[in-house]
Amino acid sequence: MTDALTETERPVRVLRADARRNRERILESARLVFAEHGADAQMDDVAHRARVGVGTVYRHFPTKEALMVELVRQKFRLFSATVREALECDGEPLAVLADVLRRNADAAARDATMQHALAGADEHIWTQAQPEQQELSGLTETLIARARQAGTIRPDITAADIAMLMCGVSATMGHNAPGFDWHRHLELVIDMLRARPPVAGSPQESPQDGARRVRSP
Repeated sequence: MTDALTETERPVRVLRADARRNRERILESARLVFAEHGADAQMDDVAHRARVGVGTVYRHFPTKEALMVELVRQKFRLFSATVREALECDGEPLAVLADVLRRNADAAARDATMQHALAGADEHIWTQAQPEQQELSGLTETLIARARQAGTIRPDITAADIAMLMCGVSATMGHNAPGFDWHRHLELVIDMLRARPPVAGSPQESPQDGARRVRSP
């Protein structure tokens, strides 16, 4: 009886494994197709690259938007994994955060779908990845708090600021105009995150600092 059950169950397990492989093949092919054709890529293109029928693609992802949403979710999960890894590091917190931003930006630069989403080109895709974004935001806030405690990051920086700034860097990735270099854009962003002594009369100068400045000879 046990052998018979095992034999009848085996095709189900094979089918499920087959379905998982097809799904992963579709997602990997979609990354390549979107990288080549951007958001104009079609499901037929994905099916051809994955070497599956277009019906198989639609069984896993009923619409192109659903496919793009899953790609974006996966990328946000990758971003979060990078931050988790960074939280295990003992380095100077801002330097660790800067390394995270460089690694995640590099991953986004190789993913046209992610650039499309980060640039805000499709709000539907963006909003359907909210849980993954919230997880990334919470992890990033922990890393920022460490840098804030170390006194190496501007005290007013939040995870929302990081997300906003990285959206700007992502938008630069899609421009081929002379002088547009997302690597430089990112380094400028990282530099502006650094804590600096308050400039005389600036909003960051405390009343105590201002009073001491006035009394100085």
